Amino acid sequence: MRVWSVQMENRIDFVNWLDPDMSIQILTCLDDLSDLLRVTCVSRCWRQYVIANGLCRQLCLRMFPQLSKVVHVVEQRYGTKDPAEVGSSNFMEWQNLEREHRAYAFLARGCTTFPIRDLISEPICASSTDNYPEESIDNTLEPRDVVAQRASYWSSKGNSNPAEPEMLLYKLMGDLCVITEVSIQPFEAYFQWGLPIYSAKAVRFRMGHPKSPVDVPLGESYKDYENKFIWTYTSQEFPMAQENRLQTFKLPEPVLCIGGFLLIELLGRVQRQDMDGLFYICVSHVQIMGRSLSPAFGIESPEPSGRFALKVLSYAQPTLDDPSLIQSAYLRRRVGQIINILRGNAVDVVEYEWGEEDDESDDEFVL
Repeated sequence: MRVWSVQMENRIDFVNWLDPDMSIQILTCLDDLSDLLRVTCVSRCWRQYVIANGLCRQLCLRMFPQLSKVVHVVEQRYGTKDPAEVGSSNFMEWQNLEREHRAYAFLARGCTTFPIRDLISEPICASSTDNYPEESIDNTLEPRDVVAQRASYWSSKGNSNPAEPEMLLYKLMGDLCVITEVSIQPFEAYFQWGLPIYSAKAVRFRMGHPKSPVDVPLGESYKDYENKFIWTYTSQEFPMAQENRLQTFKLPEPVLCIGGFLLIELLGRVQRQDMDGLFYICVSHVQIMGRSLSPAFGIESPEPSGRFALKVLSYAQPTLDDPSLIQSAYLRRRVGQIINILRGNAVDVVEYEWGEEDDESDDEFVL
């Protein structure tokens, strides 16, 4: 016991002994949230040091530079109080620092531990659609090429210029999402001679939020909305193969999508249709994979400059079977398919082909 007490007496608390800038440089070398949180458990002094210097916020900024646009943190679980009711300005400032510490610590954990899923909430619009609604962007949520004995895909309008791009706009499952990869499957026209595949030459992705709430009428073109978004991230160009398979485009590093909208830019056309001699781009399926930070986090009052408030709605860890995170895309897809059938010629309506995932549903389906 005597040896142990002597060793403890000879140890030095570098946080108190070193220059503050040097201590911060040492602690910012910790790039794992778990290590940083262990530091706060060493002593009350170390915890106060981590909170006072916003080290959890700095860790999040290193992970996602887009968070530099956060102006302040809001916790929904706490009501706003008058400063006179709460105490001195120093006490208020410390409360703000603790609030930021809690929020950024949970945000860093969420960005690495929340469940990975397909993040598409709903398709918004396309830059053009050849035959609406039979060839609408809604069909890109369906992984199958054929639904109810009908081809399922989105098609652009034909264009004589092979360099003319197309865009597909999607709403994600939450205002804040960490995107890791996007997968796109070009459509193979199995009903045309030669089985042509209407892929793009390359793809690029943009992420951001609208300048004002988006309300897109059915069939509206993205061209009417292209100047109404603030894009906080633009990816590199990825070459696309002219192959009928789900092609995955992995981002160089995970990207925080602020605002919950992702734009797919389809750059260049490779396939001309024999019937009219025009170039088309057709997509049968799209997946956007990553982690939704909803319902734990949201954003408040995004400005044209891109600045926003980070809103903490809950400190609960979501799971894959969390009812608030169950994807609504499945239901929208089913309803959309029924609507498309009802809009078609009644002679062409056939019995619906339920997939294996529908085996446990009701035995009889009645329109």
